[in-house]
Amino acid sequence: MSAMYDRLVDLLVDRFEVDRSEIGPDTRFEDLDMDSLFLVELLLVIQSEFKVDIAEDAATPGDTITAVAELIARESAPATTATTAERA
Repeated sequence: MSAMYDRLVDLLVDRFEVDRSEIGPDTRFEDLDMDSLFLVELLLVIQSEFKVDIAEDAATPGDTITAVAELIARESAPATTATTAERA
């Protein structure tokens, strides 16, 4: 698994009290009884914790943990590149 996946799992466990044993790469948020309102809150926490800009509707309850981790990774990469380019 990727480092971003591991960080997302840690966030779910630590901040949202999800049982780590219920989380796997193919686990969907709806499998964890998480609805779209929960995802809005989760995405706001992700923005703060990971310093990325993700739209509130970027994920759905049918998305897997892996899919959201990949979304965070994609959104993180351009921000890091832009910051590096701005310093040059």
